[in-house]
Amino acid sequence: MKMLGSIIKANNEDLFPENKVLGVGGSPRKNGNSDVLLRHVLKGVSQKNIECGSIQLRDIQFQGCIGCEKCRKDKICTGLIDGMTLTYSQIITSKGLVLVSPTHNYNITSWMKAFIDRLYCFYNFQNTRPRAWSSQLAGQDRKAVIVAVCEQENKKDMGFTLEAMRTPIEALGYQVIGEQAIFRVFDRGKIKEDTESLERVFTLGKTLAKSLI
Repeated sequence: MKMLGSIIKANNEDLFPENKVLGVGGSPRKNGNSDVLLRHVLKGVSQKNIECGSIQLRDIQFQGCIGCEKCRKDKICTGLIDGMTLTYSQIITSKGLVLVSPTHNYNITSWMKAFIDRLYCFYNFQNTRPRAWSSQLAGQDRKAVIVAVCEQENKKDMGFTLEAMRTPIEALGYQVIGEQAIFRVFDRGKIKEDTESLERVFTLGKTLAKSLI
């Protein structure tokens, strides 16, 4: 396991950010509203001939952060070897990031929360009190957009969904250049009928792509 961790660290050290976009879906519901929204954001990205890819967290076998702190030394997560191990290279090499999550109990889904927590490995910490920190991803002109969808009627009922995505990725060094909250949608794929919202997230994708050119 120690040797595998060294290999993972070495492989990621050779990677550099590129002008491409990674979309991350946090919904457990296949072909649901979040999936549709993510596809439309990435369609907007593709309109500007920016390379993009996507991952659905429900399809990845991974755990949340276990707080082992090995990443403070290794600069990448080596305490857990799982599906997230394979996604780190995509995160490192993509200057653009799209996060989409439905609201679960006033917040992002547990899948999205676990994903964001596993980005902790990109922080550098100094041995000071209070402990100073920086991000390995900072200063690289990284951009992001975030989208949240819920069946409730307003941002109060959506709770912390947008904030729970925005705050940690801004701390990591991403500039969130746009976000979209969508309300009163629950039935699987119902968002397909909301052409106005689909156009808005499509435009978000184009804006993200433009920011990377």
